[in-house]
Amino acid sequence: MRAYLTILAAVSAIVAAAGAAELPLVKLSADDTVISRSCRIEIPPATVIEDKNNDGVIQIGASDIVVEFTGGSVLRGSATSTRPDEYKGFGIRLNGQKNVTIRNARISDYWCGLWATKADQLVLDRIDASDNRRAYLKSTPVAEDGADWLFPHNNEEYGWLKQYASAVCIDQSDSVTVRECRVWHGQNALCLDRVTNSKVYDNDFSFNSGWGIAMWRCEGNVISRNAIDFCVRGYSHGVYNRGQDSAGILMFEQNNRNIIAENSATHGGDCLFGFAGREAIAETGEHPVEWYKRRGNCDNVLIGNDFSYAPAHGIEMTFSFGNLFLNNRMVENAICGVWGGYSCQTLISGNLFEGNGEMGYGLERGGINIEHGRGNRIFNNRFVKNKCGVHLWGGPNESFANRGWGKANGIDSADNLIASNDFSGDAVVFHFRGPGDVKIGANTIAGAGKEIVAEPAYRVERDEKLSASVAAAPNYPVYGRTRPVGARPELRGRAQIIMTEWGPWDHASPLVRLVKAAGSERVFELHKMGPDAKVTISGDGLKLEREPSGVVYRLSAQEPGVHPFTFMVRFGDFRQEINGTLISATWDATFFKWAKDVDPREKLEDWRKLAQAGGAVKAKLDGLTLKYGMAGPGDLHLAKELDEAKLGGDYFGVIARTRLRLPRGKWQFKTTSDDGVRVTVDGKAVIENWTWHVPTRDEGTVEVAEDGEVDVVVEHFEIDGYSTLELEIAQVGRTAG
Repeated sequence: MRAYLTILAAVSAIVAAAGAAELPLVKLSADDTVISRSCRIEIPPATVIEDKNNDGVIQIGASDIVVEFTGGSVLRGSATSTRPDEYKGFGIRLNGQKNVTIRNARISDYWCGLWATKADQLVLDRIDASDNRRAYLKSTPVAEDGADWLFPHNNEEYGWLKQYASAVCIDQSDSVTVRECRVWHGQNALCLDRVTNSKVYDNDFSFNSGWGIAMWRCEGNVISRNAIDFCVRGYSHGVYNRGQDSAGILMFEQNNRNIIAENSATHGGDCLFGFAGREAIAETGEHPVEWYKRRGNCDNVLIGNDFSYAPAHGIEMTFSFGNLFLNNRMVENAICGVWGGYSCQTLISGNLFEGNGEMGYGLERGGINIEHGRGNRIFNNRFVKNKCGVHLWGGPNESFANRGWGKANGIDSADNLIASNDFSGDAVVFHFRGPGDVKIGANTIAGAGKEIVAEPAYRVERDEKLSASVAAAPNYPVYGRTRPVGARPELRGRAQIIMTEWGPWDHASPLVRLVKAAGSERVFELHKMGPDAKVTISGDGLKLEREPSGVVYRLSAQEPGVHPFTFMVRFGDFRQEINGTLISATWDATFFKWAKDVDPREKLEDWRKLAQAGGAVKAKLDGLTLKYGMAGPGDLHLAKELDEAKLGGDYFGVIARTRLRLPRGKWQFKTTSDDGVRVTVDGKAVIENWTWHVPTRDEGTVEVAEDGEVDVVVEHFEIDGYSTLELEIAQVGRTAG
């Protein structure tokens, strides 16, 4: 795929150069350069031009012009030492100019590479806007941080651009063309805000930490043959799958009559995330009830795409009407292939649903999940080894039923039809929860765990004579010469989602990845480095071992105490230094059950007394890295006594103590906890988040006046659901690793 795009770009460049020979040359060296005629832009190597006024380094000042960048010219907005979350300003700004073509631009290190407003007939041709602003991600391989979640619900007055940035942002524009462009290593690649009748094709918007293509109130556009893979955050394979509202394609707030065709949008938080919008469902604004009739993302065609390997859903399209999901591939999405809550008149036909639902939440798992949906047609699909084939349900929701959208459209799960599908090896083929009704026609079923689970309140009508002919694909426009679907076969599977603190790894660049962080041990993986990679450590009392694979390095403390270290990797021009601290100590830990009438948030001393009561279990630990997940202390196999105690995964506590020798200076304590945590040093609270919460990172500092030992006590309680407790200690000024 990448090689093909390179050849295509080279051929296009030759053709373009033949027609650009007469364009005058502009040597760019300063901010606020206004371009009012067709020209070629040349920028000296290594030049950095900051957008000091936040109005664009290059400002397009005229319509009907062509602006090209010469080979090797890079519009760069920040010094190489600047963190990606500190980039500022805009590279190129258009506002009101029509029929402008920008070609061959390379723009990086800005908040937004290119921002175009009211730019009808804009053409962006072979733009590379990689490496622009992206957030630092606080989630780690061992725990999610809720601060990383995106909230696309508000985009009036440029909410997305102001809050999250974008490599390319186009708003209030008609008949735009975006082709053969590339955005890697950013957060949001292309944001379209009230863009109509436009074409986006042959682009590569992959390996970003937010949205590949984000659409807000867009109509009549064709999005075809783009590679939009690995636009993701909030995932650690086998540990947690959240997605955090990242997506390959985002459709928020009334996007209608768009064609989404033949794109590869795999490994996104959702591959495609569509939501009717807050105004559409009466969360904002005031309209008569009639206004809400058939309001949402409506009459879009999703055809021939690959929507696979998402941490959440292949397609999420909620509160929407008349959409067609045709001939798409949805394989091994963690929760489900299609999530269509409250959506109506959807035709789902000719799709492959395979292996979906492995990490579903509750009863939401498998091929197709639709709650409170009406008039949906599920025809001629193939279902293979999903946790559930088709899951429909309804039920009371009085507060929503009485809002504008609910009054105008109804919320019953009714008039749905399932026919002519092929089910093979699904754990459950049909699951219906009432009240509601569905008609099931002729389907082929083989190797199922259960054919049907249905509550009495859900009325199921079966008619084996009812079949559905294969839905003919509508005539739809498709642009582009590339074939991105299936072009990255070596990256199939969710295990290929490997997150760094700045976004998903691109599987091409060298990578040093921390995969285990216990108190006295760190384990690192090296990727895309040859045998001549040089790995060194500095620090006292440490041992570095290289496993036979040559990929895994294990660093451990050889004697008790606190051991600052530097782990250094060099490979060609690549260099990475990781500083941290190993803590080799023995923790005296006591685990115990507690009941709701001894809630530690209200009866702390009574809760603490349970650690001395019968049934409490003591164990010695070499570190506090207790990743319970949905389990409990006995499932971590820390000690035989704990295994036998069967404390369970809910309503348990632990109090752990140790003595540490800390050199003089300032020390930082960090925890990741779910639920409550308290850390005291010599009786003084350093961290206190004594609440019921999702996995959360907290930190506090201690000033040690002189070398000596300190008493450290960690208390933790778990209420229910997911649970974790991790403690890190590091000298201030050293990045924990």
